[in-house]
Amino acid sequence: MSHATEIKTVLATVEYEGAHLQRLKEAFAPAEMILLNRRDEAGIAAALQKADVALLHGDLDERFFDAPNLRWVHCDHAGLNKTARPEVFEKGLIVTSSAGRSGPVLAEHVMYFALALTYRFPAFYKAQQDHQWGVPGQEQLRGLYGKTMGILGLGNTGKELAVRAKAFGMQVLGYRRSVTTPPPGVDRLYCSDRGDTPDELLQESDVVALVLPLSDATHHLIGQRELQLMKRSAYIVNLARGAVIDESALLDALRTGTIAGAGLDTFATEPLPADSPLWDAPNTLITPHCTPAVPDRIGRSLDIICSNAEAYRTGQPMINLLTIKDIYTKGLARI
Repeated sequence: MSHATEIKTVLATVEYEGAHLQRLKEAFAPAEMILLNRRDEAGIAAALQKADVALLHGDLDERFFDAPNLRWVHCDHAGLNKTARPEVFEKGLIVTSSAGRSGPVLAEHVMYFALALTYRFPAFYKAQQDHQWGVPGQEQLRGLYGKTMGILGLGNTGKELAVRAKAFGMQVLGYRRSVTTPPPGVDRLYCSDRGDTPDELLQESDVVALVLPLSDATHHLIGQRELQLMKRSAYIVNLARGAVIDESALLDALRTGTIAGAGLDTFATEPLPADSPLWDAPNTLITPHCTPAVPDRIGRSLDIICSNAEAYRTGQPMINLLTIKDIYTKGLARI
């Protein structure tokens, strides 16, 4: 965009109340705002006949591709893999997200897994329950200090994680798509756009953290070959999307001791089926795609939305803009 754009009608299914809702209305005034429950299909269908902007609680679907005036859609969450469809670009839609609003606590979640695995928390907690003083092999344990954190993805969460890992005295390696200078805390940066691969990072890291978006380029980025590159003493942590890892290869690596363990918050199928063998994989910690919230998460979303409303109107670059490189067609993640 390079010119001013008027916003006339906004369809909003975000679940904001009170001061948050008032701030949202003020950001788009004097445009008409149609507030609807995300399950009100008839209301949404009617609103899409006139709306030029949509603020969604979830992801867009086929209904939005047929909307005659729709130009910008904001999905009020982080990952856009369910929305990153070729039709978005065929229709010329601008799509943005609220990525980054939870970056600090997602980075904490990685450190939680890293500490719990490194300190063998399950074993010590079991010993505590059994009133047992210590566990076999505890003398060989080493902390995170002096070890290497490899971060795949240096967006909002990856940048927050780099600073936290560095604060623990770790060497930090980063891998990202675009060529940039290393963000704060990153000692060495690899960029796919200049031909780098994650191989060296995987070989050197004691903790490998996945915090990158799911796209056709990152689908099964970690498979059997990549897991075999890792140290047998290393842990992998997935705070990205389940399909970034080939789960069958991961399960095999955990069972055979190819890697030392895993911390998993996301899975190819969610909720994780009760009969999934991942529940019982050795040295594996699981959380149900759930991270504690930051204070005023809606307020942080609104910071992004309000900034983008101004950028949209004035033709300036928008935050968290979906690009053609983000397309995801390899999975079954569809509305």
